[in-house]
Amino acid sequence: MNKTEPPSQPLDNVIEAGFSESTFIYLAIIAFLLLISALMSGSESAFFSLKPADNDDLKKTNDKQSKLIQNLLSRPKELLATILITNNFVNVGVVILSTFVLDDIFPAVPGMELQRFLIEVVGITFLILLTGEVLPKVYATKNALSVVRFMANPLTVLGKMPPISWIKFGLVHGSFFIQRLSNGGAKINTDELEQALALTKEDSTSEEDHKILEGIVKFGKTEACQIMTPRIEVDAIDNTSNFKEVLDFILESGYSRIPIFEGSQDNVIGILYIKDLLQSLNQDENFDWRKEIRKPYFIPENKRINDLLQDFRSMKMHMAIVVDEYGGASGIVTLEDILEEIVGDITDEFDENEVVYSKIDESTYLFEGRTSLNDFYKIVECNEELFESLKGEAETIGGLIIEQAGRILRNNEFITVENYKLIVESSDKKRIKTVKIKILNHE
Repeated sequence: MNKTEPPSQPLDNVIEAGFSESTFIYLAIIAFLLLISALMSGSESAFFSLKPADNDDLKKTNDKQSKLIQNLLSRPKELLATILITNNFVNVGVVILSTFVLDDIFPAVPGMELQRFLIEVVGITFLILLTGEVLPKVYATKNALSVVRFMANPLTVLGKMPPISWIKFGLVHGSFFIQRLSNGGAKINTDELEQALALTKEDSTSEEDHKILEGIVKFGKTEACQIMTPRIEVDAIDNTSNFKEVLDFILESGYSRIPIFEGSQDNVIGILYIKDLLQSLNQDENFDWRKEIRKPYFIPENKRINDLLQDFRSMKMHMAIVVDEYGGASGIVTLEDILEEIVGDITDEFDENEVVYSKIDESTYLFEGRTSLNDFYKIVECNEELFESLKGEAETIGGLIIEQAGRILRNNEFITVENYKLIVESSDKKRIKTVKIKILNHE
């Protein structure tokens, strides 16, 4: 006679468990709380991902709702505190109510501890992350303006409602206290900014806008010697010239400010502003134009251009003479040179469109040896740090080759820097005139 074994006690308890009226109420409240969590998470992403164009639209609309949004955005710490406090209250409520529901449909019994743990911790966490964080933030990022308009009123009310308003007050003022203790908070270096810029580049951002942002990030690291016009290319006037020769030189050069040297261009003694001569144009060649020379502003080669820009602004100057360690002039830097590091080349009707390089094919370029390494980086879009670590004191392509080779290479001689082959096309005893750059293994 077969003997039927009774079912195990844990299984009996699970089968007896079921949905009660209170379970349905708890589930309805959990669904409502998850909806609030989704709205809060979406609001966080939407408010803090508004584009400048969206802000302009809000200012132009200027209706009651737009004013509410602008008011919230004007106090970002209070806005963020309201969102995070509400979201945390809601998520804690979801966890507590989920425990009650599990007690009804999956009571804690011996032998079922692992299953209970997986549902209670892993399952509920996944539910909160998916419905209360990930999905709403993805949606809100793509529809930021509509979400912001929808949530402006609720967030304004929540920000004034106790106990959220009390906790918000404590958090915001507590953060100010912490910032004071930490001397103004964390500092971000330029390398971190460059990485952030690369990671946040969007398809909607134009290449031109992105280059401007890169120029701003690298601005503080650039030295005067990297952007200066070398002395050999500077148009300067000998202080022994008569007035007629000076006028002829001015007409030929087309510059509004010209360095004045004594003896050699290594010894700059002043700057001549052409506007200072306008009232004396009718004078003869014996006119003493030297009394119009202004005092020059000398700077070292390693001066940062962000500091130089501040000097130009405070001193109301547009040109500086770059000097080497021996006091000799190395070149000049103008306000235009500095601005070009951010916005790119600036040309006017008097500038000559000289071709300083030519692109032979997708992997080959022809440069003048005097082309600055800064310009070379921008044109070829190469690894700047690679060449910066090898250049030594050089600031031009020709100088880099001489630095690496230890001598002035003859025609068709070359050096190789990782994936780049630098071939001397033309040189003489004094300098390298033209260089061909070949990008090896170019795809």
